[in-house]
Amino acid sequence: MVGIGKPFDPSKYFIICANILGSCYGSTGPSSINPKNRKQYRLEFPIITIHDMIRTMKLLIDDLGVKKILTVTGASMGGMQALDWAISYPEITQSVIPIATAAYATTLNIALNEVQRNAIYSDPNWNKGNYYYGYPPNLGLQLARKIGHITYLSEESMKQKFGRNLQDNSKFVFEFDKEFEVESYLQYKSDTFIKRFDANSYLYITKAIDYFDIKGENLNITFNQLKGMKFLVISFSSDWLYPTTQSKEIVKSLKSNGIEVSFVEIDIEYGHDSFLIECQDLKDVVFNFLNSFDI
Repeated sequence: MVGIGKPFDPSKYFIICANILGSCYGSTGPSSINPKNRKQYRLEFPIITIHDMIRTMKLLIDDLGVKKILTVTGASMGGMQALDWAISYPEITQSVIPIATAAYATTLNIALNEVQRNAIYSDPNWNKGNYYYGYPPNLGLQLARKIGHITYLSEESMKQKFGRNLQDNSKFVFEFDKEFEVESYLQYKSDTFIKRFDANSYLYITKAIDYFDIKGENLNITFNQLKGMKFLVISFSSDWLYPTTQSKEIVKSLKSNGIEVSFVEIDIEYGHDSFLIECQDLKDVVFNFLNSFDI
């Protein structure tokens, strides 16, 4: 999506992408050093929201001296950030591209996130977040990631990729070892994840998603202040974590406020993670939307 001749073309646009607050990839999070005691924040790090993440992004934008934003975009939680940005800073935002996202975390979203957090809590090495000088809660984080990763896929994509194929044998051995390819795949994905991610950050980020709700009592009222802004809302047909119905709810409320909005449901079988797949339809839709602006 980013590159010369691609939708987000650095020869045309100034592209900014920053780590979120709470991350373990450079921005301040629970694994960062607390200047008050020179130790990691751990659970002393405050609970954060999507809006808190957006406020830090605005500080970055201000520091860079940027006065106008052509478009704000993101997928999944990134889409939540894009929506929050539009509501928080409409005066400097020209357009928004929310992808595979929703106006609020549903009960299902919250339940799935809670089960993942419980997997981390149940690891004895978690020690209420005090594990930075010992062995991390890798087993709990692995289980959390396996649960999460399943929600990012679709039944059809899993069927096509793995089916009921066995990993190493031509017939069942009737043991608790990983016999099926899908079992080995989930183990591999969780093994690689724990090498690059912090369990406490996982807790904080999933909780931020749970708190997200721009709907309030009425989504129409929330979007009333966005007149003059353009939206491109994108969903994926096989996404059951943030299904198309939730994108349509956003579209309906935008239209009710007379806001210019385009909506595309891309027919693809890879589930929620479809935005991570090489998808020409996604490229074309975003490319054409951005090219509609006179810059």
